[in-house]
Order: sequence, then C-alpha cells, then structure tokens
Amino acid sequence: MKAFGWNMMLALCWVILSGSYSITNLVAGMVLSYFVLAYVARDKPEFANYFGKLLNLIGFVLFFIWDLTKANARVAYDVLTPTHLMRPAVIAIPLDLKDDAAISLFANLITVTPGSLALDVSSDRKVLYVHLMYLDDEGAQLAELKSLEARVMNLLR
Repeated sequence: MKAFGWNMMLALCWVILSGSYSITNLVAGMVLSYFVLAYVARDKPEFANYFGKLLNLIGFVLFFIWDLTKANARVAYDVLTPTHLMRPAVIAIPLDLKDDAAISLFANLITVTPGSLALDVSSDRKVLYVHLMYLDDEGAQLAELKSLEARVMNLLR
C-alpha cells in the first residue's frame, strides 16, 4: 500500500474511533496520521517522497492562488472600465507532461483561471492549445504557463 493509502486508512480509523463523522474530523485525522507516519516510517525510502510533497503542495497552492488573484483582477478591471484591453489569441504550448492525468490537471488549472481556456491537446499529446483573452507578450505568457506546468510536474512526480 502506498503512503497516501496508509495516511487515509489511519485517518478513517481516527474518524471511526472518535465517533465524529465530519469533514473537519477527517482532515484532522489526515493531519494527525501524516505526522504519525512521518515519525514511524521516517527510515523507509518509499515514504520519503510522500513526506516531501507537503511543502511542494503548499507552495503550489500559494502560487496558484496568486495566479488566480492576478487573473481575476485583470479581468475585473477590464469589465469595470469603459476601455477594453483584450487582445485575444490562441497559443500552442509544447508539453513536457506525458501522463494523461497530468495533462488533464494542467489543462483544467488553465481553464479555471479567468481569461484563459484550454482548447485541445494534439493527437500525439505534445502540444496544448490555449485561448487567452490577454496576449501582450507571447514569450512571457508561454514562460508563465511552462512554469505552471513545471509545478504540476513537480507535484505529481
């Protein structure tokens, strides 16, 4: 069983033994079992990668929240002002991701960000086509999307 499976199993045991069946209690059980496993299985190499992912996950969430905030502010500003600054375009992003689930996660993260929409993946899964409402500098936008892809890749490895 993988480390996440052990974490979930211990969290569910916590919920059952405590008798409080709520999401809050499940999250508390996940956190508690994470620290228990980090202490008990600290010498096992198959668990080492799992315990390092917490910092990656926190960094990814903070990065994506900042990205969402910037995109929301830009779209809101354009909606609320009389001038429209939109410069719509479709760009092709060469993909380093190989797994279908990773490509889907990356495409969905792009789609939930205001002002961008993942349109299609090429049949060979090497290019993702994205529609952007604001394309000021294609190189900078491509670099920003590749940074998001690298963070997704780092999170899922």
